[in-house]
Amino acid sequence: METVAEKQQKAFEALREALGYRNPMQVPRLEKIVVSTGVGKVKEKDKIALIQDRLARLTGQKAAPRPAKKSIASFKTRKGDIVGYQVTLRGARMRDFFDKLVHIALPRTRDFRGIKPSAIDAMGNITIGVREHTVFPEVSDEDLRNIFGLAVTIVTTAKTKKEAEAYLRYLGFPLRDAGEAKRE
Repeated sequence: METVAEKQQKAFEALREALGYRNPMQVPRLEKIVVSTGVGKVKEKDKIALIQDRLARLTGQKAAPRPAKKSIASFKTRKGDIVGYQVTLRGARMRDFFDKLVHIALPRTRDFRGIKPSAIDAMGNITIGVREHTVFPEVSDEDLRNIFGLAVTIVTTAKTKKEAEAYLRYLGFPLRDAGEAKRE
């Protein structure tokens, strides 16, 4: 199985004719991956510590707390309260996490049929939601009482949606076929 770094080197040859590239520097690259989660109504310090620990285990990096930007009375949050945690991955950790997400975590997701290509935005980035963090092998065998979801944003240097889709398909990202996405 090829890694993301090995595929990146071969991407120019594979995508040259399809997208009309003349220079290897035109090929999109993975820029960063942002993994985030909200703490919701959890106020107990031990559960928040558990979320931080599991997020750090999944990504190999300490999670940064995200404070609320403004007070919202109906949600009982005040400006500055911690409402979530986020990790930004770059370099080798990003590539390792991408490989783990594509080859291990997403196939373990229940009823997984691929990601819709419409999830790619106009700037060439894709955000997916993972309902249960237990699909990752680092935390799957532990206590199943405290399950939380993650948002994973993959940021690429692609200029258009078409470029991003071709590049992500080349890397092995499980996108649905165009005909399959229309049927549902």
